[in-house]
Amino acid sequence: MTASAIGDVERAGHSGGSGGSTAGPYGKGGRGVGFRPPVAAYFAVLVWAVAAALTLLLPDRQDVPYTSALGVVAALVALAVLVLALVARVAERIRHWGPWLAASGYWFVFWEVSTAKTDRLSVPYFTSPQGLWEAMWNDHDLLVSSFLNSLRLLVIGFTLGAVAGVLTGISMAWWRRTDYWVHPILMSLGPVPATAWLPLILVIFPSTYSGSVFMMTIAVWFPVTVLTRSGISGVGRAYYDVAQTLGAGSGYLVWRVAVPAALPQIFVGLFMGLGSSFITLVVAEMLGVKDGLGWYIQWTKGWAAYPRMYGAIVLMIVLCAGAMTVLFKLRSRALRWQKDLVRW
Repeated sequence: MTASAIGDVERAGHSGGSGGSTAGPYGKGGRGVGFRPPVAAYFAVLVWAVAAALTLLLPDRQDVPYTSALGVVAALVALAVLVLALVARVAERIRHWGPWLAASGYWFVFWEVSTAKTDRLSVPYFTSPQGLWEAMWNDHDLLVSSFLNSLRLLVIGFTLGAVAGVLTGISMAWWRRTDYWVHPILMSLGPVPATAWLPLILVIFPSTYSGSVFMMTIAVWFPVTVLTRSGISGVGRAYYDVAQTLGAGSGYLVWRVAVPAALPQIFVGLFMGLGSSFITLVVAEMLGVKDGLGWYIQWTKGWAAYPRMYGAIVLMIVLCAGAMTVLFKLRSRALRWQKDLVRW
């Protein structure tokens, strides 16, 4: 072995042990002799252990239940983070989320101390973690029913709007006559917020539910149509020429050439439509539909039942984040060929 080769080996060994290399124990190798548990995770363990101690040892200034159970949960979180930090296969992920785990522990301590322990943030406008859990548990039947109703309305409205938007965008990009007639309508009525049609919808439609579905469909239809039309119009002519040379017909050109090439733009429209559907969902349920999380929030606010209202907001966060995650997963699967794809 030459001197230069020996030097290269030694430099590689030193750089691997210094922690600056991306191919260390938490890099692509994943496991190795140099396993080091993430320090940030240990700090998160300390924060959650302190949270458990404060919850169990400090007396409550508010009359709240489940304090002991909440302290046990905080202790279990600290124990779970500690155990996972010692497992080499997941240590890198714990290292990445360590600051967030610590920050969530800080937030828990602030929330618990400022409400249940000191009563600085007092009822009825604020609630402790125990009070939130009690409110959600005592009214879980209605909360679950409202969650499922909102989920059903979201799925129906978004699906109809997405399908209508994709078909309209394809038609406008593929046939000039369709674009001639639809484009002025799209330009004039599309930018109008879907909620502006609520008074007219309540008069025209036989039920508030069908009107809400239509309103959500309109909210999704506009951005999906615009981005689908833009994506298909931007497909290079060379793709069509190659496909036609191989004997492809019009249907093949649309569904096997144009639509796959326009998928990145179509998904941008779907994400914009999903965001619009969240806003329309809440407004429709607050003002028209007599069930769902939006209705529940408005109803509990009217009765000053703020802990139950906060519980509905928590479920609304779960619903919106879950829907966004599902759409990102579908996008990642459909566009797995695309480089530098933004992950969720």
